Formats: sequence, structure tokens, C-alpha cells
Amino acid sequence: MNTTPNDYIVTTRPEPPRPRPRRWIWLVPVLLLAGAGGLWAQAGGGTNDAFNLNIGIGGLNEPGKINMAIRIVFLMTLLTVAPSLIMLMTCFTRIVIVFSFLRNALSLQGVPANQIMVGFALFMTFFIMQPVYQKIDTEAIQPYSQGQLGGGAALEVAKGHLKDFMLRQARPRDVEFFVGLAKMGPTKVEDLPMTVVIPGFILSELRTGFQMGFLLFIPFILIDFVVAIVLMSLGLLFLPPVTISMPLKILLFVLVDGWTLVVRSLALSFGT
Repeated sequence: MNTTPNDYIVTTRPEPPRPRPRRWIWLVPVLLLAGAGGLWAQAGGGTNDAFNLNIGIGGLNEPGKINMAIRIVFLMTLLTVAPSLIMLMTCFTRIVIVFSFLRNALSLQGVPANQIMVGFALFMTFFIMQPVYQKIDTEAIQPYSQGQLGGGAALEVAKGHLKDFMLRQARPRDVEFFVGLAKMGPTKVEDLPMTVVIPGFILSELRTGFQMGFLLFIPFILIDFVVAIVLMSLGLLFLPPVTISMPLKILLFVLVDGWTLVVRSLALSFGT
């Protein structure tokens, strides 16, 4: 039996009707705004004038209010950056740098996680800085809370202890570098301002942290080098050396109790 294309009946399955968008959904925010307006009106005693929004700059002719507003904005800005500034005046910088170098030397990208490394660095910072914090608490915070010292005097005592710690850890060469940039001339150590001591201390911490990180890299680089030579001699050119070297480096690090050695070296580097 001969058939033609016209003899075939193509049947298509009807598509299910698509749900039409509910056009009343746009009424929801309108109703919410209306309800909020009613609540504001009830809070104002049933009047519609309870909610007034004034946007503008007032009090331009009153310098006292402007100065107070500027001080509040400056204080809020300072509070947001205060933790970072305080951490820069402690041993936190060196510890974080060494931990970052250690993770890169082990060829580990996300282990340990950043939160764990930063948290451990914070606890180590509190441990190493504990003698300084005790002196500040005994000679500044407690006398201030008991009314024996004023706010300015307590701040000077606390600043003096932090300055002594930073000057003990900073290289004299780095501090002298910033003294020369500030064009201060010959100055006694106790008279150095914090604007010179802090950057000198940070520069010294960066240098020391990179030195310790370089020393951490040396044994792991040797492992990578040996693994790469062995793979080339076996003809395994398409096998990434890190696939073999990373377990070996982790095994070596665990066998020698590497975390204890690193933490001990960091603590001893601050004279703890």
C-alpha cells in the first residue's frame, strides 16, 4: 500500500495551560504600606501628621551642633577601624604571615580554613601579649576605674606599654627610617611619637614574618624537587608532581609535629 505524506496524521500532545500571573500580587506592597501608615497614625494619636520626614541640613548657623555631628561621625568611623589598628600594634601580623606561608608551602589552598587560621592567630596574640595586657590593666585600667587616674593619664600609661613592646620587637633601622622621613632629627627613644613607632614596628614584623616563611618553604621545596625528578626518571611526565608531593609533605609535617614547632618558634621569637 502506497502512502503519501498527506496520509499521515500528526498528533501533538496539547501543552498544559500555563498559569497566568496573578495580577493582584502588586496590591500586596500597597496594602502593607497602607497598614504601616495606619499604625503610624494610631501611634500619633489618630492624626495623619504623626509621621513627618524632614530631609535637610539644619543648624548651619550653630557651629556647636555641627562640631558635635562631626565628632560623632569621626568616632563611629574610628570604632569600625579600631580593631584593625589595635591588631597592627600586636604580634598578630607576624603570626598570620607565617601561617599563610605554611599553608602555601604544604600546597594546601583551603585547609586550614581562613577562619581557623585567623582565630588561632588571635588566641596566640592574646597569649603572647598577656604580660603587656596585665601591665596595662594594673597600671592604667584599674586606677582609671577607681578614679585614681584621669582618662588622659591612663591613656598615656597604656600607650607607653604598647610603645615599649613595639620598640623591643622593631629593628632600630626601621624606626630610624621613619624618623628620617618625618625629618625629626635626633630624638630620644622615649620621646618617639606613635606615628613613627607603629609603621616601623609593622615594617619589622613584615620582614620577620617573610624570613620565617622562607625558612618554612625550604624543606617542602626539596620534597617537590625530589618528587619531580623521580617522576621524570620514571617517564611519568603527565602526572602532576603536586599529586605525589602533597601527601608526602603532610606526612612529614605530622611526623615531626610541625604545628608545635611552628607555634614554639613564633612564641620564642617574641621572647615569651
